[in-house]
Amino acid sequence: MSLWLLNHFSTFTLSLFAVGGTVLLSVAGSVLLRRRYPSLARGEHNDMVGVTLGMFGAIYGIILAFVIVTLWTQLEETQTIVASEATDAALIARDAAAFPQPVRAGLDSAMSGYVHAVVEDQWPRMRGGNPSYGATEVHLQAAYRVLQTYDPKSQTEQVFYEQAVGHLNDVASQRRARITMARQELPPLLQALAFGGAVVLVPLTFLYGLRKLRVQILFIAAVSGLVGFSLLLVLVLDRPFAGDLSVSPAPYREGALAQYWTR
Repeated sequence: MSLWLLNHFSTFTLSLFAVGGTVLLSVAGSVLLRRRYPSLARGEHNDMVGVTLGMFGAIYGIILAFVIVTLWTQLEETQTIVASEATDAALIARDAAAFPQPVRAGLDSAMSGYVHAVVEDQWPRMRGGNPSYGATEVHLQAAYRVLQTYDPKSQTEQVFYEQAVGHLNDVASQRRARITMARQELPPLLQALAFGGAVVLVPLTFLYGLRKLRVQILFIAAVSGLVGFSLLLVLVLDRPFAGDLSVSPAPYREGALAQYWTR
C-alpha cells in the first residue's frame, strides 16, 4: 500500500492527505464530541487527562523519534551504497584503459551493459518493491570472464588488473547490499506502534476541555498536525527507492560512467 501511494502521488499531495486530513478529522471529531458532551468544555477532568496525555505523548514521541531516525539512517546508508557501487564501476572503467584493446573493449561492453541494466531494469523493479538481480547478473559475469581469461603481461598491467578485480568484487557486494535495502521495510510491530499510537493519542486530546472553542480547535489542530507530519515522514522514508525523496540513480550516469550514455 505504501509503495502504491509513493509511486502514484507526489510528496506534496501525500502531505495534504496525511497532515491536512489528520487535522480536519481531528478538529471535526473534537467539535462533535464537544457538542455531544457539553460538560467537557468545563474541563472537569483536565487534571487526569493532562497526566494521561503527558504519559502517552512522551512514550509515543520516543517511539516516533526512534522510527524516524532509524529510517533516515537507512536512507543515508542506501545513498552511500549506491554511490559506492557507481564509484567502483567508474574505477573499473578507468582501469580498463591500462589493458590491451580486446580486454578494454570487453570490460567497457560489460560495464556499459551493467550500468544500463541497473538504471533501466533494476531501478523500476526496486521502485515497485520487486527487486531482483535481473540483467545485471549477465553483464557482471561477462566482466568477470574478461578478467579471468586475461593474463597481465607487465607490472603496470598487473597492478591495474588487481585493482580492477577488487573493484569488480566491490560492485557485486554493493549490488547485493542495494537490493537488500530495497527489500527492507519497517517491521509490522513498529508500523503498528507508529500508526496505532496516533489513533490512541489524537482522540485522547478531545477529552481535554477548554472553555473557548477556538482555543481548543487550535490545540487539537497543532497536536494532530504534528502527528500527521511525523507519520508522513515514516511513510516517505520507509521506502528508499520509491517516491519523490527516493535515492536517485544519477551516480550511474556521471563521471567516467557518462561515456556509456553518450554512445
